[in-house]
Amino acid sequence: MSRAQLHLTVAAIVQFEQKFLLVEETDKLSKQRVLNQPAGHVEQNEDLLSAVQRELYEETGLLLTPSAWLGISQLKASNGHRYVRVNFVFEPTSLPEHHQPQDSDILALHWLSASQLQHSALPLRSALVSDAIQLYQQGVRLPLNLIQPAR
Repeated sequence: MSRAQLHLTVAAIVQFEQKFLLVEETDKLSKQRVLNQPAGHVEQNEDLLSAVQRELYEETGLLLTPSAWLGISQLKASNGHRYVRVNFVFEPTSLPEHHQPQDSDILALHWLSASQLQHSALPLRSALVSDAIQLYQQGVRLPLNLIQPAR
């Protein structure tokens, strides 16, 4: 595998009033509408916390600060690429009345309980989506200070 096939990504696991925030987007390979957490690639010269806050804002219009992280997930995708994903937890106590995607690739926002997500007509982008929710439900919360700042 070449380095061009290795991707560092971040995801925002946002939980509010027993529901999880998911974005509806089109899978680039299958062209199918899918559900995902707000997520994306870490840009050059960007740290992990800045990346997840940027992705969350771009995909949902929300400006939030993570409270913890869930760890690192890995996926070997059908395109042959390997994705390393750092999952961050956001647990806001309130939300702005209006927020919307800033990125035109996001088709809609959905607030779903874990049960609703299991029965959704839309498939998940990957198993990483449900894996992160399961970790969250199991109470996994790693302190942010375990992520060393960039030097």
